[in-house]
Amino acid sequence: MRPARVTGKGAGRQPLLVAGPTGNVEPGAAASAAGLVPAPVVLVAHGSGDPRAARTTEALTRAVAAARPGLLVRASYLDHGPPRPGAVLAELAAAGHRQVVLVPLLLTAAYHGRVDIPGAVEAARAAGLRIPVRTAEVLGPTAGGVDPLLLAGLRRRLAEAVGAAALDGGSVPAPAVGGGSVPGPAVDGGGRVPGLAGGIDGVVLAAAGTRDAAARETVVRAAEALGAATGLPTRVGYASAAPPTAGTAVRALREAGARRVAVATYFLAPGRLCESALASAREAGAVALAAPLGDAPELARLVLARVDAVLAGDTP
Repeated sequence: MRPARVTGKGAGRQPLLVAGPTGNVEPGAAASAAGLVPAPVVLVAHGSGDPRAARTTEALTRAVAAARPGLLVRASYLDHGPPRPGAVLAELAAAGHRQVVLVPLLLTAAYHGRVDIPGAVEAARAAGLRIPVRTAEVLGPTAGGVDPLLLAGLRRRLAEAVGAAALDGGSVPAPAVGGGSVPGPAVDGGGRVPGLAGGIDGVVLAAAGTRDAAARETVVRAAEALGAATGLPTRVGYASAAPPTAGTAVRALREAGARRVAVATYFLAPGRLCESALASAREAGAVALAAPLGDAPELARLVLARVDAVLAGDTP
């Protein structure tokens, strides 16, 4: 297995500002003094029939806005409910904003990232949108590698789940979902999760699944990087579209000698596929199930890093 590349672009940059209308947002002190406001950000989630998914997306939207005061951040959904990306883009244009940054809330650049999101922008243009729309990269691994902030968010949720399982006497508690970060154990200076090595001896990264082989390869890269960070054998399991299932991955680790397998949840929000993957892992003997990334502080910072990178011209 090759070493995983862990890199991050744009995380340390200051936000680029563009001229904007007075009164549309509440700019921070520096932007206000200069008569400028940050370009608004539209987060685009897939959407889900599970109402917890929208609540989680809204919680992340608030977390991103809180992490950068003065930035207008709006949520939108490709499916399962309003507002659609085109409607939000039209509202921002009507309010006088001169450009918008669109951030896909996706962990792989599969069909939704390659087709649905560009299609939504094109449909908005066909409906009369005239302002520039800058589309950032997905939150998962890119050509630049696995962003350290993504790994930190996965480690946070994994550590929370392992700690909850220990407090519950070793049983598998249901992962907390629905928005609202739960403070978890800190990550040490070496990038490892304290407490995992002493009890957990294997990790499964549970993902949605896709028929896109290139997208699946990015999930494997994320699992490799997570394994390097925790120092534990790590396998990938999927909820649909491709083998193996999360349960099969758990069993494979147990057959290889692992006795206490934890599941890192490679989902941004709860929903049917997430529940299916976690149920499969639980039935196979996983002892800790992490919650989706949700509004983890690291994820909010990753969204902002993607915004800064596209505005700085670092996104292909």
